Amino acid sequence: MVSFSLNGHPVTLEVPEEATLLQALRGPAGLSGPRFGCGTEQCGACMVLVDGTPRCACTLAAGAVTGRAVVTVEGLGTPEAPHPLQSAFLAEQAGQCGYCLSGILVSAAALLARDPAPEEAAIRTALEPHLCRCGSHNRILRAVSRAAAEMA
Repeated sequence: MVSFSLNGHPVTLEVPEEATLLQALRGPAGLSGPRFGCGTEQCGACMVLVDGTPRCACTLAAGAVTGRAVVTVEGLGTPEAPHPLQSAFLAEQAGQCGYCLSGILVSAAALLARDPAPEEAAIRTALEPHLCRCGSHNRILRAVSRAAAEMA
């Protein structure tokens, strides 16, 4: 059993001792936002926020988040009240296949929380751990900049 805050709500999940956070989120928690990509912290598809810090859920033990706050892309906003990043990504058409976007969105949210007006270099650095094979990089950068401007 592992107990933590998930997207602002307390949860207790029954998971095997060797389970990763990603397995707990996609299995017992029933979420589909964090995705399995590489399993080796090389692509960022599984990225979530743990106490506000981007972490790869594919290698993080589920037990390591006991008592901590975990936020996935599902916790950033709702269809009725999307996070400014979600709105900006739609407006800039920043996704193609979308496989990488949940991780990119949570990393961008962490960036904007600590730097509300990031320069392009800071955005590039924050998103460096993410692999996007569709070639949406320029639109993704524009979307993060747009969200920052709208949040100011």
